[in-house]
Amino acid sequence: MGQSQSAPSPSGSTHNRPITLIYSATASGSEVKNNNINYIHHDDAISYNNIHIDIDVDYTGEIPDDCLALIFQFLNPGDRKRCSLVSKRFLIVEGQSRHRLALNAQSEILQFIPSLFSRFDSVTKLSLRCDRRSVSLNDAALILISLRCQNLTRLKIRGCREVTEIGMSSLGLNCKKLKKFSCGSCMFGAKGINAFLDNCSTLEELSVKRLRGVNDAASPESVGPGAAAATLKSVYLKEIYNGQFFGPLIAGAKKLKTLKLLRCLGDWDKLLEMISDNNCLSEVHLERLQVSDVGLSALSNCVNLEILHIVKTPDCSNVGVVSIAERCKYLRKLHIDGWKTNRIGNEALIAIAKHSVNLQELVLIGVNPNSISLEAIAMNCQKLERLALCGSETIADGEISCIASKCVALKKLCIKGCPVSDEGIEAFAWGCPNLVKIKVKKCRNVTVEVGDWLRARRGSLVVNLDVCAVEVETVDASASESGGAQDDVVEFPPVAAAQPESLTTSASGRGSVFKTRFGLFGGRSFVASVLRRWSTGNSSSNGSS
Repeated sequence: MGQSQSAPSPSGSTHNRPITLIYSATASGSEVKNNNINYIHHDDAISYNNIHIDIDVDYTGEIPDDCLALIFQFLNPGDRKRCSLVSKRFLIVEGQSRHRLALNAQSEILQFIPSLFSRFDSVTKLSLRCDRRSVSLNDAALILISLRCQNLTRLKIRGCREVTEIGMSSLGLNCKKLKKFSCGSCMFGAKGINAFLDNCSTLEELSVKRLRGVNDAASPESVGPGAAAATLKSVYLKEIYNGQFFGPLIAGAKKLKTLKLLRCLGDWDKLLEMISDNNCLSEVHLERLQVSDVGLSALSNCVNLEILHIVKTPDCSNVGVVSIAERCKYLRKLHIDGWKTNRIGNEALIAIAKHSVNLQELVLIGVNPNSISLEAIAMNCQKLERLALCGSETIADGEISCIASKCVALKKLCIKGCPVSDEGIEAFAWGCPNLVKIKVKKCRNVTVEVGDWLRARRGSLVVNLDVCAVEVETVDASASESGGAQDDVVEFPPVAAAQPESLTTSASGRGSVFKTRFGLFGGRSFVASVLRRWSTGNSSSNGSS
């Protein structure tokens, strides 16, 4: 026999009508029947089978704003935008809960800034981009944004060519919580950077790329740390003319831990010599720079150095790397792209094996070690977990077998463009007990069959063989600015397409060699860094990188 029950509206509800549920009594008790559903439409209700639901009820009205904002955080940007169209409440909550915002920074944005940041009043991370074919926002727009977004912690501007030192000064004055600032393809030069740094006392990370106006011959100006001298921890410079004008900034940042110099023209030996013996540097990237063993020897004063990338610096040799190995005892990650110049080889690797007992990650590109140096690394670097060997003419089956038998802690291995055969790969059926992934690419003598055989012998080992693509690629092995999470994929450093010409070691020949090899900036096809992220799980085991 059918019974009905009226459920009162939840406390605080704005609707007036009760929710009516109709159900049937059975022998086992009362339960809602949901078989043979038949919908019956009324003016303001829907009934199916014996359940009646009032369609005027807005159940989302009972969700607190904080919970609704939390739900929005799990949605992608497109879904968030669509949700904001549902109701006025959704529009307000979505705007107030959005902390990241990316805007097209054209000049027309000025008139929309008040309404934009009235809605998005909680933004802490802002990106302003303008393409080169459009007129960018100017100082007035940047000043207005800085007044509206005083809680900004991260700001990125790209292609804002109309901004001058006036706007940059106001930015530093108004955004007192700013910790990370990145600019690229801007025209305000050294004056703009100084105006910003002189007024920003909380900045921790500074990234400057393709900054124009630094080489202004009429009014040359160096860049200093300004008010950020006590807080700045990271400096990233890329594709800057006369980048050595940033020397006072690097030398004056007392807490600087990370220094990345990529494709910047100028003589960098003098700048590295300016670094104090008592600095805090723990990570240094040097890529396609005019730097020699003099600069590396100066860098060896950084006794706390843990991560070092030496990428396509043709004037660096064994001497500089040996000085680093002897004095930097805490080195954990070392990437060397020797550009097949044969100036960094066995002598440097033996020194690394002798002194860098904490080494966990080693990447060798265009370097030709022999079995003696590899065996020394395998024997002495007992914490080595990640190893990449690419574009080497001397790493064959014997060297690979040595790695398999000696590198007990090895977890990830990459081999690319080396004269290795199936015999060398077979050694991993018994060696490297902790190995979880091996990737072999562009090794002509390695077959698919050995991969299948290795998987059968070690079921838990991930074996990735690319034996079909044997063409040599012209791809850059440079470091990337990537900041997002990477998947568990081992990426290979690429192999250079051609052997470089012999390079002179004389100081007088250094400039010509640099210009010949580099061109302007060596092209702008940039690829992700060598072994960007070996595994998301390695970060917890290796500590902070």
